Amino acid sequence: MQQINTFVEKYLSTVHIPKTLVWTDIAEIIIISFLVYQILAWIRNTRTWAYLRGVIVILGFLLIAAIFNMSTIIWMAGKVFSVAAIALVIILQPELRRALEQLGQKNIMTSLFPFDSGREQEGRFSDKTIGEIVRAAVEMGKAKTGALIVVEQNTSLAEYERTGIEVDGIVTSQLLINIFEHNTPLHDGAVIIRGNRITWATCYLPLSDNMRLSKDLGTRHRAGVGISEETDSLTVIVSEETGRISVAYEGKLDRNVDAQQLRHRLELVQNKETDEKKKKKITWKGRGKREEN
Repeated sequence: MQQINTFVEKYLSTVHIPKTLVWTDIAEIIIISFLVYQILAWIRNTRTWAYLRGVIVILGFLLIAAIFNMSTIIWMAGKVFSVAAIALVIILQPELRRALEQLGQKNIMTSLFPFDSGREQEGRFSDKTIGEIVRAAVEMGKAKTGALIVVEQNTSLAEYERTGIEVDGIVTSQLLINIFEHNTPLHDGAVIIRGNRITWATCYLPLSDNMRLSKDLGTRHRAGVGISEETDSLTVIVSEETGRISVAYEGKLDRNVDAQQLRHRLELVQNKETDEKKKKKITWKGRGKREEN
């Protein structure tokens, strides 16, 4: 306890607190708060969020080392941080470039005064959308039409959308079936669904390198697992060879799911608290065979 008090007195003594506040101080507080909020909101919708959590854990250990005056650890951290800062910029280079692009396109007034606050939260989709996805997957399974449908949640899929073609249409089973129909311009690649709309098609996804996946799985299934390893999205896969439906989520692959099981998995990520869900939690279990990490 004495060490903690000494640490607090040592570092808080350097903090300058003004006795009076003028209007410029208030303006600075508002501007800094707004900028910090915007940065955190941007980080939350990118893979940078995972890196940030790791950095917070490391900083926590360093805080403990500083409190207990572990000089060797502090000295090593000081040497490593000078290199780590440059490495972090290189790692996050694509995200930083997109952030600057979005900043140039952003409407500042809309950010300050969100007039659409009553609008349905982005990422939530309706029961009708679930029904359309299930109907399309079942019909394509009967016809042995390969399909790869990615349902976005909190993590933005913008970087994968850039590899495809914009569609921006309401989710319907007819539209999904037409997109994946053989010999059509949009059938190759993945479809991305955000909310109740199909945003992009023919998107390329990262392939999973998980060695535990079955050897008989093709590129479509490995792409579905790959995107679920890097984001929190749910992917519906229809096999072109067998017509069977699979679901990839959180790096795991459930194979041979039926229409009811697929509906339950979509309801699980729907982000909609209903009376039925309050009474009975939907579990991520089914009769389908699961491929795990």
